Amino acid sequence: MRELEYPFDGELILKKSKKIKRALLEGRSDFTKKRIAVLGGSTTHDIIRVLELFLLEQGICPVFYESEYAQYWQDVMFDNPELLSFAPDLIFIHTSNRNITVWPSVPDPQERVDGLLAEQYDHFRVMWEKIAQVYHCPVIQNNFEYPSYRLLGNQEGVYPQGRISFVNRLNEKFYQYAREHGNFYIHDINYLSASYGLDRWADSLYWHMYKYACCMQAIPVFSYNLANIIKSVFGRNKKALVLDLDNTLWGGVVGDDGPENLEIGQETPMGQVYSEFQSYVKAQKEIGVMLAVNSKNEYDNAMAGLNHPEGVLRPDDFVLIKANWEPKSDNTTAIAQELNILPDSLVFVDDNPAEREIVSAQTAGVAVPEIGTPEQYIRVLDHSGFFEVTSLSEDDRKRNEMYRANMARKVQQERFADYREYLLSLEMQGTIRPFEAVYMARIAQLTNKSNQFNLTTRRFTQAQIETFAADSAYITRYGKLTDRFGDNGVVSVVIGRLGTMADVEVYSRGETPGDVACQPEKQTKEAPGSVACQLEKQIKEAAGSELCPRGEQGMPDADVLHLELWLMSCRVLKRDMEYAMMDSMVAACRECGAGTIMGYYYPTAKNAMVKEFYQTMGFEKTDETDTGVTIWKFEIPAEYEKKNTVIDVESAS
Repeated sequence: MRELEYPFDGELILKKSKKIKRALLEGRSDFTKKRIAVLGGSTTHDIIRVLELFLLEQGICPVFYESEYAQYWQDVMFDNPELLSFAPDLIFIHTSNRNITVWPSVPDPQERVDGLLAEQYDHFRVMWEKIAQVYHCPVIQNNFEYPSYRLLGNQEGVYPQGRISFVNRLNEKFYQYAREHGNFYIHDINYLSASYGLDRWADSLYWHMYKYACCMQAIPVFSYNLANIIKSVFGRNKKALVLDLDNTLWGGVVGDDGPENLEIGQETPMGQVYSEFQSYVKAQKEIGVMLAVNSKNEYDNAMAGLNHPEGVLRPDDFVLIKANWEPKSDNTTAIAQELNILPDSLVFVDDNPAEREIVSAQTAGVAVPEIGTPEQYIRVLDHSGFFEVTSLSEDDRKRNEMYRANMARKVQQERFADYREYLLSLEMQGTIRPFEAVYMARIAQLTNKSNQFNLTTRRFTQAQIETFAADSAYITRYGKLTDRFGDNGVVSVVIGRLGTMADVEVYSRGETPGDVACQPEKQTKEAPGSVACQLEKQIKEAAGSELCPRGEQGMPDADVLHLELWLMSCRVLKRDMEYAMMDSMVAACRECGAGTIMGYYYPTAKNAMVKEFYQTMGFEKTDETDTGVTIWKFEIPAEYEKKNTVIDVESAS
């Protein structure tokens, strides 16, 4: 929706929020529902009102818990029953410098200032640790904006007694905590307030009249930035920049002006603007953004422009280059198909408003920002938050390299008439193991990003992934794959829960026994969740083994593995990694005495291509519900023949 795209009219959003919400909800049902707790140190109602719009635009339908005014700390530390029963998927702590309760005074010695800093930091730290222990969900915490006045003038940041110095040191402690703890993210209102204008942001009228931490007009900017973090946590980031060339990456038209006459480089002001933009684009590769070209040009002319001696970007910076005279909407669709991603993972950047309109109208889901004039390109793309970083894995940093290697594999495939011979020629090496700490962030990222090849479409935070890994009721496996063209990284994830055939009815409803037993919002007075959870705990303790949960030692009837998640990265489609994962799950079941594997397919608009996946794995379909959920059964034979014959796998022992 154009009203919610950066740059937006914040006052229009505030005035028309109800109308915008109705338009976002009209005719759409494919939202991901999330419970978000907003714990405020100031008034939060309008932040929630606008935040909801930006999340709906990202396909996330939020349900909110809102703390009472300034009760953010008490709600957590004193176990507010309402917050506990809400069972949030994410907690946002909205505090500001108005919530700093101890400030240094000018006469204070260094030792006292240090003590006040430790006291204020500990106030937050104990709350974060309590959240980690009780709620096991991601936390977004505001840092602190600068005070609106400077008692010490320009030395306010120099002397330790200055409030700016105090805020800087406190913020650094927050950053350090974020570096050392997963699932903890900083919402940088210090930057936001500076970008917006501190004098306007900190208009004290709004604090004294309404207890707003910022002025009313800044709330859409605040909520938009917060929504970018939330959508990134839940895997809604874009994946690729698709860029025009003429008057987008350089000034001029390469086919008409010739590469020697393009504006790029340090000789002219506009040449510097385009060079700076190319540097910004190239830096996107470092956070895992794939780059592609979509230009109406002769291919040779496009390459001449990209090889300009003053250019920053080079042809090998791009995964794909589409330089032809086909409609750009067709090229955009082709780029998505060749990258094996959906069009809604793309951002199309073009200086020509007519081309932007055509791509936006003809290619559903593609983000097409109004980028303005060349000197505005970086600001618009950066503030739009398409690629908001909440985790940064080695796989992210290598993504362009991985996709370029995939192109090389396609060329290799064309040399073989026999597909199996082609697979063997790749010399694939696989690693399949239970979840390990080093890969938790990547595993969580995959569960939130994968749409097309996710059989149950379940989404998990890193905290939940860590819980599964430590829970003896679950069998977990991740799969990595390398070949002679490169390392594909973690490409497959399976999570299975041991139980009985009686659990099938619960799974058929799109729930899990864990949901029914332990999620507070599903408890009843007649069957309190605490009893069910205690029983669950007893079952786990009775198993007495990480490798064999609920096995022969304690619960011999737990002989069925229910697959709660099975996903594959599009990078390794049709490479037989799915067979290797199946072999690994069968081996794990044998270790634990489970003779049956139950699989579930929950249909969405995006995962239809894996509808018959279980059948290819040898499962038998046993049921199909009115909602299209299909249930599959695999009885492990006494003489199981491994399905993978082309990947050399190092598996869990």
